[in-house]
Amino acid sequence: MKITVVGTGYVGLVTGTCFAETGNEVVCVDIDKSKIARLSNGEITIYEPGLEKLFIRNLKENRLSFTTDLKEGIKGARIIFLALPTPPGEDGSADLKYILGVAEDLGKILKEYVVIIDKSTVPVGTAEKVHAAVAKNYSGEFDVVSNPEFLREGVAVDDFMKPDRVIIGTSSERAKKVMNELYAPFVRSGNPVIFMDERSAELTKYAANSFLATKISFMNEIAQLCERLGADVDMVRLGIGSDERIGKRFLFPGIGYGGSCFPKDVQALVKSAKEADYDFSILNAVMKVNENQKKHLIPKMQRYFNEGLKGKHIAIWGLAFKPNTDDIREAPALYVIDELLSLGCTISVFDPEAMGNVRNLLKDKVQYAESQYEAIQGADALVIATEWNEFRTPDFIKMVKGMKNKAIFDGRNLFDMNAIKELGFHYECIGRGNVQKINQQL
Repeated sequence: MKITVVGTGYVGLVTGTCFAETGNEVVCVDIDKSKIARLSNGEITIYEPGLEKLFIRNLKENRLSFTTDLKEGIKGARIIFLALPTPPGEDGSADLKYILGVAEDLGKILKEYVVIIDKSTVPVGTAEKVHAAVAKNYSGEFDVVSNPEFLREGVAVDDFMKPDRVIIGTSSERAKKVMNELYAPFVRSGNPVIFMDERSAELTKYAANSFLATKISFMNEIAQLCERLGADVDMVRLGIGSDERIGKRFLFPGIGYGGSCFPKDVQALVKSAKEADYDFSILNAVMKVNENQKKHLIPKMQRYFNEGLKGKHIAIWGLAFKPNTDDIREAPALYVIDELLSLGCTISVFDPEAMGNVRNLLKDKVQYAESQYEAIQGADALVIATEWNEFRTPDFIKMVKGMKNKAIFDGRNLFDMNAIKELGFHYECIGRGNVQKINQQL
């Protein structure tokens, strides 16, 4: 099958590469000439485990190609994916200018029936707007389908190749047949392809991400309570996660969620609710909790240093919003850095993959280390902001020798509290830092 993917960002590149892997001929289109040149030359532009191997193989087999020419890119295509950015506006609503702009352009060059698929996360009613935009300039037959992505950065290839479910919103039987054929190789084990109307499919993506964001914020609220009552949030997490009605995932406390999906999607759903004259009070609370949680370590550090952070040198391990990605969009680490800089700290940072993106953003505001141990040289304290595996079992002897002051503020609860304190570190984390002190008082 000939497939065109418009947009070569995170979703577009994963989508195009994975469809090529099952034997389809895929052309990816983007207006960024530099990016298209790099991709055409075999240089992958995002970090995603397992993707580069598939990308190189399909590029060599000529199943995957790239162009800046939309008209050339859609020649012979039966399916056109729109994998374009939908950035939040000032009011939190999703900006559809890129999607609707391409839809209008498609209307000017289409010659035969195609299925146009919204792969981007879009507000309810977008399929209708895309249909109207195409129809401005094209009177032939076509269908617009909503097919939201459910890709987790860090495991996106597995998510795409072995999806839990595939959501397809369409009222067209003709489009339904095309979509069944397209996804057949990915659901051979029986995972469901769920067909529904376009509006329900669009809302499903927002509802899923908003529910997961709610779980995270709820556990961060529980962590706050644990710190005040002398309970251990990890024990609470295990206790409630064993209930099959709740489940074990997305119950880890930390310094807030980030990334390209949760913050944007929660905001967009709240905005959609407001436009429908409904106050989505739970999600308003979720956003407030998350914003506060991103800076939760700062008061802990101020108390430890007796309110005197000015002039302190702080090391930060982890810059990406989660491990196994170089994505720093809405990363909690950036909020921590901003707050510490405003308090007069100097900062050295290290991340296995996100250093380049942070350097492009922050320039010379922070120092960039070549390793996690270089980052802590002479540091008054270490902040852990991302739970990369290599941070879980570090060489504590190197840390003792390298740090000026043995203080760790762990935003991801990586270390055993008693073991780290036996090494002489002052150690504070999320939702379990006061347990030992309370027990001693009792």
